[in-house]
Amino acid sequence: MPYLQPALANRIDQKLKKLQSLRPLPPSAVRKLKEQFEIEMTYNSNAIEGNSLTLKETYLVIHEGLTIKGKPLKDHLEAKDHHEALEFLYEIVQHDSHPTLSEHLIRTLHQLVMKKTDEEFAGKYRNSNVFIGGADHIPPDALLVPAEMKKLMNWFVREIKHLHSIELASLLHHKLVYIHPFFDGNGRTSRLSMNIVLMKSGYPLVLILKNDRKKYYQALEKADKGNYIALVKFIAQAVERSLDIYLKTLTPSSEKREKFLLLSEISSKTPYSTKYLNLLARQGKLEAHKQGRNWLTTTEAVERYIERRERIRKLN
Repeated sequence: MPYLQPALANRIDQKLKKLQSLRPLPPSAVRKLKEQFEIEMTYNSNAIEGNSLTLKETYLVIHEGLTIKGKPLKDHLEAKDHHEALEFLYEIVQHDSHPTLSEHLIRTLHQLVMKKTDEEFAGKYRNSNVFIGGADHIPPDALLVPAEMKKLMNWFVREIKHLHSIELASLLHHKLVYIHPFFDGNGRTSRLSMNIVLMKSGYPLVLILKNDRKKYYQALEKADKGNYIALVKFIAQAVERSLDIYLKTLTPSSEKREKFLLLSEISSKTPYSTKYLNLLARQGKLEAHKQGRNWLTTTEAVERYIERRERIRKLN
């Protein structure tokens, strides 16, 4: 059963082909994008778990080595650890030709994420049971974790041949947090593991935004009950956001670039209200990505949506 909407999958595939067609990419621009995305992911991934550093403070802690007055030491250490884990992730993606994950790799990512905040259990499976606050799901008994992780790796190797990489990464992410193999750091480790799958397939680093935390948790809760469609769409939209930003930055000035604007700015140039464009963006029917709390799209994207809708209407 396909979990990814065909229209959304095709749109993303076309953008990935476009990005690949631009290679070789300008090294300085790629380096700046990499640095920007590393800071953004470190901030967002930690903030989802309760870290209090702002985006700017995260940058200052990592690149300037500053201590932010009034912020816990733990939050500083989490930022440094996550950034180090990201650097390791990029090394794996760029230099390790092996296409799959392993328990060892997942545990290494966790060891890096938790290195300074939980030395005793960094990289080690939990040895007692845990409960997830605010969630109905109760993770498996600690004694079952090693067997569940082996089952997960077997599933991954089997499904890598059958699922779209976005579906594979999304399901892997959920299954990993569902097992909850570690005392802490499961979300961060799962998002990093998901990115190894996506980046091995050529996608840029994919971020889940703090502002989307509620929607993210709701999608994970649906996945707990066996419904993966919402989570896969959510991750696919995050993939498209990264592709849009990379294409916007790396497309040569000699080629036509679509200008991303706020929905309120686009609305006046289209037949649709801002509210309706927002609905289309959230549903994945309109090419759009988030910047902070706001959706951005292009007039060309709205025109493509209208053309698709007209084609479907004529077929029916």
